[in-house]
Formats: sequence, structure tokens, C-alpha cells
Amino acid sequence: MAISATFSSHGFHGKRLVSPPRKSFGGNNVWLKQPVHCKSKSFSVELFNEGRNEYVMSTNSSRALEMKNKSSSIVGNKFQLDDVIESQQFDRDTLSSIFEVAREMEKVEKKSTGREILKGYLMATLFYEPSTRTRLSFESAMKRLGGEVLTTENAREFSSAAKGETLEDTIRTVEGYSDIIVMRHFESGAARRAAATASIPIINAGDGPGQHPTQALLDVYTIEREIGKLDGIKVALVGDLAYGRTVRSLAYLLAKYRDVKIYFVSPDVVKMKDDIKDYLTSMGVQWEESADLVEVASKCDVVYQTRIQRERFGERVDLYEEARGKYIVDLSVVNAMQKHAVVMHPLPRLDEITVDVDGDPRAAYFRQAKNGLYIRMALLKLLLLGW
Repeated sequence: MAISATFSSHGFHGKRLVSPPRKSFGGNNVWLKQPVHCKSKSFSVELFNEGRNEYVMSTNSSRALEMKNKSSSIVGNKFQLDDVIESQQFDRDTLSSIFEVAREMEKVEKKSTGREILKGYLMATLFYEPSTRTRLSFESAMKRLGGEVLTTENAREFSSAAKGETLEDTIRTVEGYSDIIVMRHFESGAARRAAATASIPIINAGDGPGQHPTQALLDVYTIEREIGKLDGIKVALVGDLAYGRTVRSLAYLLAKYRDVKIYFVSPDVVKMKDDIKDYLTSMGVQWEESADLVEVASKCDVVYQTRIQRERFGERVDLYEEARGKYIVDLSVVNAMQKHAVVMHPLPRLDEITVDVDGDPRAAYFRQAKNGLYIRMALLKLLLLGW
């Protein structure tokens, strides 16, 4: 006779291998296949579920809960990462594989096939800083794959953080409502703290002046799509290099590729910090600082412009005014660029790229923003379902 049992998806220590759909494990009964094989202090149980999915549960610490799907197009092997916190987590092979999934996601967006693969999953977006593109692209990505979204914008002011709740307590609470958390925070290192606390995947959507790994992923994906290669490219990083988390994360990823050269073009008060320079040197990546944007632009495949971030200067308005407006990408810069080269920007922009550049085919920043949707769809699929 079959045995009826109920399991909670959150009753396991450590990160889950693959999150189970809530419609199957959210307190409903499941049926155990017999016999149940026990071995020493660990055992595994096969769970039968109607449809295409087959579930296997194990108390072994290395395999807490796993979902096997009979259709390899839906679920495959476990993704190598439990969380996405920093660019250093990725190796070159993993990047290539993520980009391949992102290209599949471009097709998912336009067709019905695959649009329901995350049905039954909930994503919480927890943003302590304002965001338009990152938050909306993550929410769009989740919904396009059939999932649902719980969201809070400006959580620093309009959540229990305003009452003094610790980040750790917030994460422990929110993970009880969701299957994955996307978090933006004003403090560097906050995403790492969240990941150390949570038993569900955490995605760093920007932590102060620290890193923004999903932006770096979409940036590299865009470069590959626009230029056609990643080895042997020359990239100019322009603007706020001291506090710009996007350029820091991008530099880490570019170091994975061969014969890359990076030019740093920035006002003195926001020069690239030594930790990135030292890392690039240790990885054999050539880098050079320059004050001549036009000359650098003429040599590069990519001119990556960034905004001078007023919010990072605190009370030092004088330093902000000193840096702002020193390097602007206008038609004179674009006209000096090679025909195949592109201008990129993580957005939002102020006046650091003039609007008359928008009509040039080398202006790739809005295509770049669109690519963020595909990369984030890919990451959600990989973290929740695997390859």
C-alpha cells in the first residue's frame, strides 16, 4: 500500500539543489514509491508526481532535494552556483554556457514554448536603492517564464529596515515567502551577508560601490553579440571608475578572456581603485590610464561610458562638480571610433552621452539594456531549475 506524506521545501540545511514547484510541495500530499531504501544515517526517497516531473529526496547533506524532469529541455543538471554575488564566481566555460541559455531565452520571449517553466515559483525583489532597469528586467524575466513576483522598492525607507530590522532578519523572513531573492543594497558586501543567511538563492542586483554581477554578465553578452568576439578586444572604461560597481564587475569578467586591453579614462577624483588594477595585472591583462577620450576611442572596440554618481559623494558636492562633465561621449568621440565599435552605458544617463549619438548604429546602450532581460531569464532558470 502506498504511504502518504507531506514535506516542507524549507526543512533542509544549506542551499537547495533545485527548488520544488510550490504547487507540488507547498503542503500538499505526495506519494512515496515503495520500497524505501535506507542506508546508514542517510536515505533517499523517490517521490511520484503526476505529469513529467519525478522528484527524489535525500537526507545526504550533499543532495538535499532534487527534481528530475523527463524532458531535458525543462530541467537538467544542477547549476554550479547557489547564488550570484560577484563576477569572480564565473569561469569562462560557465559564461559561455550562460550566454547559450540567454540566446534560448530570446526565443522564449517571442514564442509560447518554455514560457511556463517557472510556473509555481515566487521571486522576491528587495531593493534598498532606487532602480528602474534592473528591478523591472528581473520582474519581467520572472513573469515571462511563468513565475510570480513579490516586490518592494526603496526598502530602505518603506520596509521594516526603517524600524531598525537587521538585514539578516529581513532575509530570514522574506525567504519564507519566496523561492529566490533579488536584492539591491546600499552597502558593499550586503549580498554576501544575505547569501550566508538564506537557504534559497540570492542574486546581487548591486551592493553599493561593490559589484553588480548581472550587469557585467549582460555587458559581456552584449559585447559578444555586437563585436562578435571577446578575445583580443580593447575596451575603454570611462567616467566614475572609483564608485561604479558596473565597471568593477565588468573588469573582473573581461579578465577571463585572452589578449584584452582596458583603458581607464576618468577624472582624478574617481580613478579606478588599485584592487582592480592589481587584479588585472595578476591575470595578465594589459591596462592603461589616459586623459584623452578621443584618442582612446579611436583604438577601442567598446567605449563603456558611466554616470558620475552624485549619491556616492555624500557631502562633497565640490568633488562631484569637479568630476561631472569632464568626459562626454558626443559626435566628435563617435566619429573617431572604428565602424565596428560600439558605445555602451549601464544607464541611467544624464549628460555624459549626448542625445545626438542615439541615432548612430554604434550606440548600443538600449540594445544592451534589452539584453539584460535575456541574461536574467537565463539566471532565474538556471538557479531554480538547473541546466
